[in-house]
Order: sequence, then C-alpha cells, then structure tokens
Amino acid sequence: MLLLSGCAVGPDYHPQSGASLGVPQQYSVAADEQPRADLTHWWTSFNDPLLTQLVGSAEATNLDVAQALTRLRQARESLVQSRASLLPSLSASGTVSRNQNLRGGTSTYTLPDGTVTSITTGNSTSFSIGADASYQADLFGGNLRSVQAARASLAASGYNYADVLITVQGEIARNYILARLYQAQLTNARNALSIQDDNLQIAQWRVQAGLVSSLDQEQARQQRAQTAATIPSLENSYNQAVSRLGVLTGQAPGALKTEMEKKEPIPQGPSDIAVGIPADTLRQRPDVRAAERDLAAATAQIGVAKAQLFPQFNIGGSIDSSANALSSLTNIITGRLFATIAQTIFDGGRQRAQVRSNEAAAQGAFYNYKQTVLSALEDVENGITALDTAEQRERDYTTALNAANNAAILSRSQYRAGLTDFTTLNQAESALLSAANSLSQARADRANALIQLYGALGGGWQSDTAPTTPLDQTTTNGKR
Repeated sequence: MLLLSGCAVGPDYHPQSGASLGVPQQYSVAADEQPRADLTHWWTSFNDPLLTQLVGSAEATNLDVAQALTRLRQARESLVQSRASLLPSLSASGTVSRNQNLRGGTSTYTLPDGTVTSITTGNSTSFSIGADASYQADLFGGNLRSVQAARASLAASGYNYADVLITVQGEIARNYILARLYQAQLTNARNALSIQDDNLQIAQWRVQAGLVSSLDQEQARQQRAQTAATIPSLENSYNQAVSRLGVLTGQAPGALKTEMEKKEPIPQGPSDIAVGIPADTLRQRPDVRAAERDLAAATAQIGVAKAQLFPQFNIGGSIDSSANALSSLTNIITGRLFATIAQTIFDGGRQRAQVRSNEAAAQGAFYNYKQTVLSALEDVENGITALDTAEQRERDYTTALNAANNAAILSRSQYRAGLTDFTTLNQAESALLSAANSLSQARADRANALIQLYGALGGGWQSDTAPTTPLDQTTTNGKR
C-alpha cells in the first residue's frame, strides 16, 4: 500500500508553450522593447503627491481589494482542509455516569418460592474512556490531486487579488485625472465668461452710441449665456469624480473635497515607456498567471475524479476501557483493528461522467488561459496606440490653441476699433474656448493612456512573489 500510495491517476500538469498560446515574438505596433523599469509603483512617475497618496492607499483602504483578500484567505483554508485528508484522524471520548437512589436504605423482597431476601440500595459511579483512529489510504492519489488543485487555486486567488488591486489603482488614477480635467475646463469656461462679459459691455456701448444695431448686443448675450450654461454641468461632473475617489479609497463621498479643492494641472507622466516583449507582459500580468493556475487546478481535478473509479481502502482502530473507579480504568482495556475496502459496482455511469466533465472543464480552462493571454497582448498594443495618438493630438491642439488665441486677440482689438463685426469676434471666441477644452481633453487622454498602458503591462504589484494573506507563510509556489 505504501508503494501504491506514491502513484496518482490522472494527467500531470505541464506549463503550456508560447506557441500553443499564440504568443508572438514581438508586438505588431511600434514599441520600445528595451527591458522595462520597475512598474510596482507606476503612479509615482506622474510626480503628483496627492495622486501618489490616493493610488498608494488602495491596498489598505479599498473595499473591493478587501473582499479579494477575504477570498484569498478562504482559498488558503481550503488548502489546509485538503492537506488534512492525507493524514489520519483521531478522536477521543470519555464519560462519567452516576446512579443515585434518592430514597436509599434496605428493601425486602419475597421471591416466588417464598424466600425472603433483602437488597441494599445506594449510589454508584462508573467511568469509561475510548479513542478511535481512522485513515483512508490514498492508493490512487485522489487526495494528493485534491491538494494539488487546492494549492493551484490558492495561487490563482492570490493573482486574482493582485488583478483586483491593479484594476482599483487604475480606476483611482482615472477618476483623479477626470477631476483635474473638469477643473481645467471650468477654468477655461470662467476665463471665457469673463472675456464675454467685457464683449457684452462693449456691444452695449456701441449700440448706445448708434455705431451698431442691437444684433451685436443680442449675439453677445447669447454667447455669454451658452458659456455660463456649461459651468453647472462641469461642476456636477467634477463633484461626481471627487465623490467616486472618496468611495474608491474606502471613505465617504465627500471626504476628499477639501484636498481636491486646490486646482492642480493634469498630471502628465513620462514621455515614453519601455514595454519589453510579449513574454514579459505574460509574466507580469496577474490575470494571465491566475488563468494558468486555474488550468493547473482543473487538470488536477481530473485525477480526483479518476481516483473515485478505483477501490477505496480504509484502516482504523479503537481502544476502550471502563470501570467503577478511576484507579481501575487501566485494569481492562479492549481494542479492535479493522480494514475495509469498497468499490463502486454500479452507479449509472455517474463517476465516469464526472471524469469526462472534469476533462471538459480542463479544456475550457485552457481556452480561457489562451484567451486571457491574447487579451493581455491586445491591451498592451491598444495602450501603445492610445498613447501615441494622444501625444499627437496634444501637439496638434497646442498649435490650435496658440492660433485660436492669436485670432481671438486680433478679433477683439478689431471689434473694439470698429474694424470687424461681432459675428467674427463671436466665432473667434468660440474657437478659442473649444481649442482650450480640446487641449485639456488631449492632456487627460494622454494621462489616461499612460494609466491604461501601465495596467496592461501588469504594473502595480510585486510580480516576483505570489500574493498571500498576512497570516499565510506560503512561498512563491504556494507551498508552506
């Protein structure tokens, strides 16, 4: 039996090759393939102290992350339970019973043959102790495969925890960028409103002087009202972004309004990122590593199901002793030893169907693994393209804003001098506000593209060790 217990039915898990997963040697878009820098704390590259504080606090404060940590703890305890099946179980019991005659004394009885006898009644106490032991010999490795599956599931839960953490970090950063974008657009609208107030005043003076018709005045009023109408909407969007930041950091919606009140520019971050090669991404992405561990767990579950097709062998024993006094408990000890073997003869094909079901589950886990790999590479390429596009748009809108500002200054001067009509000034002012908002949006898009790329590359966690619970002492392989 000891020799057989080293065997385990079912397939052994082997890591998949890059070719079987469809991993290319390099990305299909232009990318810096230099070795990547440490992305563990990518948010510090934006050089924004408040952003660094908020994103850095996600691990300790966010409630989604806390929930993922509890799932990781559950997986750790499931592994402990699975390991317990490899060991024998032992139980012990003890009883004390006391019989007491409340009346006591001597009772006289007449037997059927006429004989008179006396019986003295009183109190008595008895003691008993016992122990039972049982062990299921893992002849065909079903319990061993179960432990392998639990160990892989624990590692997958750790990587899922890291994936949730990365997602939350990105969401905090994106909402922070949104809040700064709305602040910038509010500033643009208020600056434009101030200028439009001056334009309306000038138009009123020119109408009063008889230099122009009231059409100029009405156009000026219309332009000012339209600009003023955008401010409440922007304020609402800003408040929503700040409230979301509060909830994402485990606080009340309004907790960060004071800290965010001071206007700050939209963080820009570094000009480029070395993304490495596709294989680097797969090692860094926790969702990819979680999918790989899910495949390992599903493969082990095939062995668990197959072991049920073979005989189950159990051995056990018990010892018992009873006496009327504690000092006499060891006088007589009885014991028994037993062994049982059980084999399913007929179950309507249930167990074999379970094997086939687990095999199908493993095949599905492989497809999910491959899909996760390809989606990860897609995320990186989309992030690279989004960053390049945002940088180009930022350059173009910078030029557009400069031209629109010059045109607005010239139109304003000419209108005040009576050299042009208000329609031309109105168009120039509208173009200036649009260009300013577009440049702010482009800068926010570039910052969000950086955040997207950092997330796609798997930044935000220590990828060289599997995440564990604070009380867990597992190693990078999930073994104690």
